[in-house]
Amino acid sequence: MAAQAGATSAAGGVPEQTGFLGWVERTGNRLPDPVFLFLWFILALVLISVIAAASGWSAAHPVEIDPATGAHRVIAVESLLSAANIRRLLTEVPETFTHFPPLGYVLTVMLGAGVAERSGLFATAMQASMARVPRPLLTPAVALVSMLGNHAADAAFVVLIPLAGIIYHAAGRHPLTGIVASFAGVSGGFSANLLPGQLDALLLGITEASVRTVFAGWTANIAGNWYFIAAMTVCYMPVIWYVTDRIVEPKLGPYSPAAAPADAADALTDDTAPEPPADRQRRGLRRAGLAVLALVAVWAALTLLPGAPLIDAAAPPEGRLTPFYRSLLPFFLLVFLLPGWAYGKAAGTIADHRDLVEMMAGAMKDMAYYMVLVFVAAHFVVMFGWSNMGIVLAVDGADALRASGLPAWAMLAAVLIFGALLNIVIGSASAKWAVLGPVVVPMLMLLGISPEMTTAAYRVGDSATNIVTPLLPYFPLVLVFCQRWVKDYGLGSLTATMLPYCAGILVAGMALTVGWVVLDLLPGPGASVFAEVPAAANGG
Repeated sequence: MAAQAGATSAAGGVPEQTGFLGWVERTGNRLPDPVFLFLWFILALVLISVIAAASGWSAAHPVEIDPATGAHRVIAVESLLSAANIRRLLTEVPETFTHFPPLGYVLTVMLGAGVAERSGLFATAMQASMARVPRPLLTPAVALVSMLGNHAADAAFVVLIPLAGIIYHAAGRHPLTGIVASFAGVSGGFSANLLPGQLDALLLGITEASVRTVFAGWTANIAGNWYFIAAMTVCYMPVIWYVTDRIVEPKLGPYSPAAAPADAADALTDDTAPEPPADRQRRGLRRAGLAVLALVAVWAALTLLPGAPLIDAAAPPEGRLTPFYRSLLPFFLLVFLLPGWAYGKAAGTIADHRDLVEMMAGAMKDMAYYMVLVFVAAHFVVMFGWSNMGIVLAVDGADALRASGLPAWAMLAAVLIFGALLNIVIGSASAKWAVLGPVVVPMLMLLGISPEMTTAAYRVGDSATNIVTPLLPYFPLVLVFCQRWVKDYGLGSLTATMLPYCAGILVAGMALTVGWVVLDLLPGPGASVFAEVPAAANGG
């Protein structure tokens, strides 16, 4: 029986969704806690790996050659109950936990963000800025900034998504609306941007290596997808805007502070300390602004001055900014920590260094649940890699595309859809492309489709389903951000909320890709949709 309008879900007073999305929400919320859900995933993974290994499920690696036979190396699914994998599981527990990639990003940035939150900087800055932003333009602004924030790589998940919740709350709107809108921009629009960045260098570098397995000497252009990813940005922004303001926010309804956790004692939701006088707040904002300018000046000097350490002059052009991109994580730590400290000293919310340390410790306390969740999630991810099932699935799927006999435009659409589906079980864009690229890039090049266009189609599919798979490493973190505002917000609630974004982005991206091919537009400077096949192959 469908839920009545106005009924509330278990998500702390958030109205329950109806229809298919309501079914997704209710089903998802009936699942165990995500910690135990990942434990069940691990048990299922072990069982499947045993069966797959016993059946001899394998695939030939598209690039690696076995030196003993001269043939492509065969990758077989490995049983997770083999002696080697059991030994690895039991002896590498600390490394599996601490080497989980998102963990370092999250904890590092949250050390600084905790100070900016608890000192009152976020709340004061948001209140001051929201007075100048027209309410109807808030969502497109958040969507655009979130997509542009992808240049900060994984740090965008940690910085922009919780910040969007604060912005919406300061504007008198439901904070979860801001969180999911930013999540859609950061993750659903992961490849969309106005300028090429490190992701372009990474993926097109893999594309170049893929082409060279068949056509020696081909070189990739880091800007080969520039026009296409800029069009993605323009295309996705109205989708996120419409879904947020017309679908998501009306379902969420007004925000009730009673839905927040009872022990929320930070500056976001339950600041019990007396509010600093307005003159102290203004002085604090000025001091924080000066701290930001000083930090930006230092980073600019480290990047632009002759011999700057954040530029690798010896690297190829596409890799010279790599040290700068990798330095953005400590930059975000400091850009929250130092201005937060400066604001707190001026506003009177930080008396001495002991208050500063206490705020940083409080931020780590808020991450306690996430740490428990990461422990089991990290083991699932690494065990999935040990089983080789992800690689075998990717290779078999790519081979099926090659044997399908589809026309070129349909092949690109198939690559897009296959990447979107594979993304549900393998989250890393580069890991999937490292396996798919050597198969689909030369294959489509032989059909007259340029490597740049194939890469562009893959990028659309890779990002669209990020926001609906709990196996995305940052999905549990976004759930934690939601629960800071609505204590009982569940996995099913978040998945159901993100499904309209996923569908809209996937449809818009598909239309953009097919239209790009039909109109024969340039995917980037020096690139094209259709490519001439080189006269000779290297036989790889």
